[in-house]
Amino acid sequence: MILESALLDVRPGLEDDFLAAFTEARPLIAVQRGFRSLELRRCLDQGRGSRFLLQVEWETLEDHTEGFRRSAEYQRWRELLHRFYEPFPEVEHYSEALLTA
Repeated sequence: MILESALLDVRPGLEDDFLAAFTEARPLIAVQRGFRSLELRRCLDQGRGSRFLLQVEWETLEDHTEGFRRSAEYQRWRELLHRFYEPFPEVEHYSEALLTA
């Protein structure tokens, strides 16, 4: 399992519009091969209400980087969401290092 992680800094004042667009965009990623789950969390720290943490679980790295990112659904995802970010987020991928019981 691979965990994709991105800090999304949304332009202040556009948070509600972003959440509405994300609701529309979520099904585009959920139908992809290798998609397992998605969480979007909003930062609670003072002055950080425009920051969101996106975490997506994929079966393999390639399911995200080659499958989703090369799909027609990704083009629509970009149209819906990329206009909200300032700066554009850095996306990182993580593998399991230590399993907890």
